[in-house]
Amino acid sequence: MKKALLMTAIAVFAFTSVNGQELKAGLSFGLPVGDAGNIYNFNTNLDLNYLWKVSEKFDVGVATGLSYNFGDEVRIPNVIGGGSTIIDVEDAVFLPIAGAGRFALSEKFTLGIDLGYAIGIRPSWNDGGFYYAPRVQYSITEAIDLVVAYRSVEIPVGVFAVGYLDNITVGIEIGL
Repeated sequence: MKKALLMTAIAVFAFTSVNGQELKAGLSFGLPVGDAGNIYNFNTNLDLNYLWKVSEKFDVGVATGLSYNFGDEVRIPNVIGGGSTIIDVEDAVFLPIAGAGRFALSEKFTLGIDLGYAIGIRPSWNDGGFYYAPRVQYSITEAIDLVVAYRSVEIPVGVFAVGYLDNITVGIEIGL
């Protein structure tokens, strides 16, 4: 137990003593793709990440935020008797909790990824799932980046089946 506490303390001091810490907030909008595009029509995200500079080109940290997927109306054909039934799909809301990594390709371009778990908030059946979000960033100014990302949440939909809620997003990230 003492060794675990000592190692934790060393890790905390190592990360907090690194000179380059940065807090960033972002807002993005996206379109659902794949199967998600059949039942959701729009996505918006609020992001918050805190990064530590590990080297001149590499940052690591934590990321969180809120992802909101707006449900669509879906027409389902009736098996018996023909016709169809229209169903309103409930909005899906997630709270991603992830580790973040960023690698600077140049002064203007950065590649990154967020990996973690997206906690399902809405609808009630949404238990969340594995979350990943690869991204490309372009620095507009010292404090403002244009971000293009592919965001995906793996959602268990049965004992042996997994569904994916995928979005392609474009947004702005601001250093605070």
